[in-house]
Amino acid sequence: MKKKQEHRIRIIPLGGLNEIGKNMLVVEVNDEIVVIDCGLAFPEDEMLGVDLVIPDISYLIKNKEKVRALILTHGHEDHIGAIPYVLRDLNVPIYGTKLTLGLVEIKLIEFGIDLNSVKLFTVRAGDVISFNNMRIEFIRTTHSIADSVAVAIHTPLGPIVHTGDFKVDFTPIEGEPIDLIRFAELGKQGVLALLCDSTNAERPGFTLSEKTVGATFDRIFSQAQGRVIVATFSSHIHRVQQVINSAEKQGRKICVLGRSMVNVVNKALELGYLKMPDGMLIDVDELDNYPPNKIVLITTGSQGEPMSALSRMASAEHKKVGIIPGDVVIISAAPIPGNEKFVNRVINDLFKQGAQVIYEDIDDIHVSGHACQEEIKLIHNLTRPKYSIPVHGEFKHLIHHAKLAMELGEKNVFVLENGKVLEITKDGAKVVGMVQAGNVLVDGLGVGDVGNVVLRDRRHLAQDGLFIVVLTIDSSTRDVISGPDIITRGFIYIRESEPLIEEAKRVIKDVLYFCNKNDITEPNAIKVILKDNLRNFLFEKTRRNPMIIPIITEI
Repeated sequence: MKKKQEHRIRIIPLGGLNEIGKNMLVVEVNDEIVVIDCGLAFPEDEMLGVDLVIPDISYLIKNKEKVRALILTHGHEDHIGAIPYVLRDLNVPIYGTKLTLGLVEIKLIEFGIDLNSVKLFTVRAGDVISFNNMRIEFIRTTHSIADSVAVAIHTPLGPIVHTGDFKVDFTPIEGEPIDLIRFAELGKQGVLALLCDSTNAERPGFTLSEKTVGATFDRIFSQAQGRVIVATFSSHIHRVQQVINSAEKQGRKICVLGRSMVNVVNKALELGYLKMPDGMLIDVDELDNYPPNKIVLITTGSQGEPMSALSRMASAEHKKVGIIPGDVVIISAAPIPGNEKFVNRVINDLFKQGAQVIYEDIDDIHVSGHACQEEIKLIHNLTRPKYSIPVHGEFKHLIHHAKLAMELGEKNVFVLENGKVLEITKDGAKVVGMVQAGNVLVDGLGVGDVGNVVLRDRRHLAQDGLFIVVLTIDSSTRDVISGPDIITRGFIYIRESEPLIEEAKRVIKDVLYFCNKNDITEPNAIKVILKDNLRNFLFEKTRRNPMIIPIITEI
């Protein structure tokens, strides 16, 4: 008699847990893998010079033959931003809604990737795609971007529901409300596991509807005597639509600034996700043709990004648009944790330029796209999962979410970390190990070539500077032919520190004398002794520890 197959499911987060952004989740059913989302994160302060952070996909590369698809829940950067990098090693079919894939195409084109080389498949809420061991169902949700979906992964042991980022908005700007009926139907069938958004798990109550922001825009636009400048995320199509709606009521023209904003607005107009009257959109070169009270500018820069259009306007460095007294600037976004100082710097600079600045602390110009506690409870109660795994958030968010689930009577709640492997069988669920996971740092064209050693060196240089010793030695006599010359950067100003430099040269000569006397001729050995002696000398004299680089040439 043939033995019945023992089904095994593994849930492995590769990003998005204990952090904001970089969302990526692996669901492995027997010998098949689907990956949910492929996002990036912004670098932390200590990641000097780093542009972006993406997930480590070593586990997926090792199991490439098992990966069937990349499933996208929506088009925000923290869910699609790593795709151009990941495609280099993992070119698998990508499934997403029309707007989501439209935004992916923009990114691929920017990276010079031939769209014909990528397998993109458009899905809609309600669609189902099938593989050998699982079926993937797409469920309509509401979020701060159009065309967002949750996914239900139907497995031999029951459905796994992944909410993606969501909120319960009964009056969305575009489309229908979240499909709570389908969540409830899955709950009646018996949900094996729920992976639910934790971003707002600390906040009680419900998240306000996106439409509340529109009323605030209407009031500000009607009172503004000059230009209105609105900064928001380029992918926040709903917010952009409300800006357009308020501008239309006041007879104002729309001008879009910032490369990503221009690209997204054009794509959303092309796909029908933004609606704007003919002739309302004008080019930046046409601004002077209209009085200030007939202009609305929509721009990037809500996070204080140094190279964004708003930041360059605030610092008077934008080539075509400057801030003029009477401008009303609306920063319609909440700062991502860690970005507060950049946003505040831009706000201060805007005030100095004579603008009136309106931001979240002083008016209702932003609502979250994520569910608060009561909405999270609602999804849990509708789905009634056997196992709960909070996702998307820092550790504190995951813990608050776990407490909510346990307050609802759920007993099998797992707070995971990136790389932890949760294995589910018919006998139960448990953490069975760890796979390689973490950060891959993107610096310019380099991907993954900046690691802990390079970051340590950058921090060292930033804190204490650089001290370079250059000298030339006769290889036969061991006499110094030229030097020692000393070059410093970020350590001391040489012209004002000549006594210290002269003492340092004496230390160098003493080391060379010691090496000659003890027959130490190997250049690397000399460099080690030189660095040790200089380090001790410089620290004693300055209480600083610069990076020391000896350059010894033998001729």
